[in-house]
Amino acid sequence: MAQQLILDLPTREVLGRDTFFVAPSNAMAIATLDSVATWPSGKLVLIGSPGSGKTHMAHVFAAEHEGVIVPVAELSEADIPALATQRSVVVEDADRMPELADPQAAENALFHLHNLTLAEGGRLLVTARTAPNHWALTLPDLASRMQGTTVTRIDPPDDMLLMAMLVKQFEDRQITVPVALIPWLVKRMERSAGAVRQMVETLDREALRAGKPISRGLAQSLFPADA
Repeated sequence: MAQQLILDLPTREVLGRDTFFVAPSNAMAIATLDSVATWPSGKLVLIGSPGSGKTHMAHVFAAEHEGVIVPVAELSEADIPALATQRSVVVEDADRMPELADPQAAENALFHLHNLTLAEGGRLLVTARTAPNHWALTLPDLASRMQGTTVTRIDPPDDMLLMAMLVKQFEDRQITVPVALIPWLVKRMERSAGAVRQMVETLDREALRAGKPISRGLAQSLFPADA
């Protein structure tokens, strides 16, 4: 039997508050973001592992606080004075600055954005995988400002959150799966947000290849209980 052609179609990711599942692992981070008026000096660092929900939280925050989101990779080319006039600014993936072609330019841009945004009375949210003292910053003034910023953390997901993340990943891909399959998958996966995305991608790809819907049988063949 000929295999079905697999098309690399874009995923329709939904990033509103109504699609964000609150669980013990992220409740404190959400509460801290919602208490923006109490942020010390008007700034906050949000940390969590890849796929943990930082970007989702950032989009919710930006939508509710007239914010602008800027990936750190684009910061050195951004109009910093214009950004600083916004009510709130979100800089994503700040810990990746050492990986950029010109990390010094990114550090300088974040330093000036930090100072100008707070001077204008705005709010600055910075996301990263790790706390600022692990970012290997080379600009001392930026390092001191970031390390003096309050940090809130998204902890590793529990079973309820993993199930909610699986459901959302399938919904983003517009895939319907048997309800009983979700807890079955959770028992056979690494307990991380990245594993959720990888598992759904694998199931989606293999279902398309076979020309069949995602089922318990397909999942069992890919993720056997004794693996």
